[in-house]
Amino acid sequence: MKNIFVGNLSFNTSEEELRQMFEPFGQVDRVSILTDRETGRSRGFGFVEMANNEEGDKAISALNGTQSGGRTLNVNEARPKSDFRGGGRGGDRGGRDRGGRDRR
Repeated sequence: MKNIFVGNLSFNTSEEELRQMFEPFGQVDRVSILTDRETGRSRGFGFVEMANNEEGDKAISALNGTQSGGRTLNVNEARPKSDFRGGGRGGDRGGRDRGGRDRR
């Protein structure tokens, strides 16, 4: 199974339209476009699961960089959730406060 990330989607793209983009390359098992919890509006990216790895690779190669809804798609293999690390915030800043002054 190949899990594919599709970014830079038009906010008007439906899950059915996304499915139709990928179906020429093979069996599409699942499609999901993420939405904002409060507004229900598309967040501009989604995921497509394809049953066959080779078919998924062909879809990625064919669709990455193509235009849809006036936008250039970013299509690549999705990283497992464990690869997404929080960071860049919090933690020890080497003894300095936000203004760069030494706290010691």
